[in-house]
Parts: sequence; C-alpha cells; structure tokens
Amino acid sequence: MSFRKDSGIVGLQPIDFVPNAPRHAVDGKQEEIPVVIAASEDRLGGTIAAINSIQHNTRSNVIFYIVTLNGTADHLRSWLGSNTLKSIRYKIVNFDTKLLEGKVKEDPDQGQSIKPLTFARFYLPILVPSAKKAIYMDDDVIVQGDILALYNTPLKPGHAAAFSEDCDSASTKVVIRGAGNQYNYIGYLDYKKERIRKLSMKASTCSFNPGVFVANLTEWKRQNITNQLEKWMKLNVKEGLYSRTLAGSITTPPLLIVFYQQHSTIDPMWNVRHLGSSAGKRYSPQFVKAAKLLHWNGHFKPWGRTASYTDIWEKWYIPDPTGKFSLIRRHMEISNIK
Repeated sequence: MSFRKDSGIVGLQPIDFVPNAPRHAVDGKQEEIPVVIAASEDRLGGTIAAINSIQHNTRSNVIFYIVTLNGTADHLRSWLGSNTLKSIRYKIVNFDTKLLEGKVKEDPDQGQSIKPLTFARFYLPILVPSAKKAIYMDDDVIVQGDILALYNTPLKPGHAAAFSEDCDSASTKVVIRGAGNQYNYIGYLDYKKERIRKLSMKASTCSFNPGVFVANLTEWKRQNITNQLEKWMKLNVKEGLYSRTLAGSITTPPLLIVFYQQHSTIDPMWNVRHLGSSAGKRYSPQFVKAAKLLHWNGHFKPWGRTASYTDIWEKWYIPDPTGKFSLIRRHMEISNIK
C-alpha cells in the first residue's frame, strides 16, 4: 500500500508509510491515536526511546507521524527496523525548511543555529491531514502511562489545544534557583514593545510548556492557528518581540500569544519536566515512578554527558544498528576504563 502525497501543500511530504504492521491484540475497532514527534539526526536516540516507551505502555491503535529532514530518513528507517520496534505503525514526513523562510532569524547572541524541526508543532493539520485530534510531544520524553489517557484529555469548546501550565505543574513545586520569570508571559515576550502591549495580555499570566500537548485539529483549522503562529513569527523577525531574558525558546512565544486564555490543560503528571535543568536529581523516586510522562527539557539530555534519571531513559533506549548514534557518557566510561 502506498501513501498518497498530499496535494497543494508545499514542503511537507510523506516519504514512508508502514500501514499494516502487527500490533497489540485489541477488542473491536479502535480509534487511531496520532502521535507527532520530530526526529533530528543529532537527537535520534531520543525519538527512538520515546516511541518505544509509548508503544510498550499501551494497547491502543497508535500511529507515529515522525517529522524529519531528508538526510535523516534512511537512518531513521534503519533504526525503526529493529526487532523491538517492528510492531509500530508510522509515517515518516519530510519537513522542508523553506516553510520557515522569512519567519525565523539567527540570533548571534544565542550561539546556536535555528533547529527547523522545533517548528513542526506549528503545522499539525498539515502533518496529520485526516485526523481530528492529535498528540504532539518533544523527543526528550519517556512515557510511563497509557497514551490513551492523554489522548482522552477533555478540551473545552472553542479550544484548539491543551497544555500543561507552568505555575500549576507538579514540576514547579521544586523551584529552580534563578528562574526569575520563567513561568510568566513576561519571561518570553518583550513588554517594552508596543505591539505586545497592545494585546493587553497580563505580563504575570502563567506560561505553559509546549513540549507535550493535545490538539483538536478541527478547531485548529477553523481558527487558522498555523496562520496566526506564522504571523507572529514574521512580526518577530521584523520587530524583535520575544524576550531575551530566557535562553532559548523561539517556539514558545508565538504559542503563548495565540493561545492566550484560549487553551485547556492536561494532567500535570503527563508533563513532569525540568529533568534536564540540572544533572542532579530534583524529584523523589516515588514521584518519578508515578509520573505518566518524564520530560528532560533543559541542557542535560539523557543521552548526553551527564543527566538525571538516565537509568529510566536507558530502559527504553534501543542501540543504533548503524552505529551512527551513541550515548556520549558510555564513550566516556569506556575511555576511563582504558
């Protein structure tokens, strides 16, 4: 069976489709659960571990929409051919970076190049054209609960997405020193700019984390959310609307604007985050075990030199059959032994 290329869409092209892979036995016909996740070459092990953890912990009919760049597709396909992953159903979708022309610019002060795949979440209705609802998640997560529970998150009428709010999150009960305004709109948007002030958004409004969310794609399309996000991306290129106080996020600010007081919430245990904020352990073993989803947002990734709770992440990691991707700390351990 071949997968039809979507007509009329520039830059997003399905390049692989596994429609009939065997999956867990199910009773009767199940609703398909689309899960969108990006796959960057330098973080591919994260994507694989996340997919493995989701598939292992559910009996639902999950199909993964794996968004990547052309040069990574063959590598990804080889890895997905591993025995452990043969039961998953997936589509590999190529993300054309031309979609971002005029919408993002390099910031020399950040010292890092733009990562195009971080914007895949803005284009969900194009990535999953036939679905009414979908889950998006970052590649630095491990799922310990049944993804069906997250998929069944109730969204209020008129809401196109449900996020985990930073102020109410179980993750924020452990305060990050020096975080400042990390959990408020003023931490992400430049309130000195007239265009931001004209929106009349309270600067103290609690922000939300866009690394894991559930989207009502029917509502998303009705409200032209993608077009709204692109509008703010373009305006930021011209006027510099995002705050420079937080390292990093260029995907969060437009989402905060577009979804201001117009989003539902997911159970905070479905985005237990900041595991990558430091190399130390910030949560009790009992809390980590109870979490439905663990999120290593921050600089200390579980495949990097040093990170917290790496034993949990490695439980789901599958070694790269091509040998291109390897855990940095494992290399260090071997070097130390020598």
